[in-house]
Amino acid sequence: MLIKKGAEANLILEEQHNRKVILKKRLPKRYRIPELDREIQTYRTRHEPHIMHSAKEAGVPTPAIFMVDIAEATIVMEFVEGKQVKQVLNDLPPEEITSLCRYIGRMIGRLHGGGIVHGDLTTSNMILTPQGKVVFIDFGLSEQTNELEARGVDLHLMKRALNSTHHRCAEECFEAVIKGYEQTAGKRAAKEVLDKIAEIEKRGRYVSER
Repeated sequence: MLIKKGAEANLILEEQHNRKVILKKRLPKRYRIPELDREIQTYRTRHEPHIMHSAKEAGVPTPAIFMVDIAEATIVMEFVEGKQVKQVLNDLPPEEITSLCRYIGRMIGRLHGGGIVHGDLTTSNMILTPQGKVVFIDFGLSEQTNELEARGVDLHLMKRALNSTHHRCAEECFEAVIKGYEQTAGKRAAKEVLDKIAEIEKRGRYVSER
């Protein structure tokens, strides 16, 4: 069953060996030279499971990978039971919102501490399981880097996503994310990334004013 049709890939829900799995199948891009398109597909199909494994090693929950089919540009992974954080965050009591956002911040701190930038940090790409764990998904745009700019862009995107989808509690949510981030990444790293976010926001204002 097709559950998401994306620009880069389709997500298909299937049952294999008496368990639910997600097939992430990358789509060919007709505007690209076929050889180049195949190269990009192959790289991304290999890269995503590798970086998800690195994230898990850094202590961040991600879906288990069952199979990688390079020829079909398909990744078979665990179906994670739960709801997107996007679907539940606005309806939680204030203290639970704060607690959840701090937890998310701690996980982002672990990612960045492990030299991983997610590339699409939104509450749509986080699943809250019935056990209260947050599983990070969709590492298709992720990269391995320790650059401050990349970490700043990652958290700036998170801030924008909160403002857009959870505007009533966005400020408190982001403050809690940063507090959690500080717990795992350290005070210095948190200050550096906050300064970088402020710089990125200034750049955006300058461009929009021109």
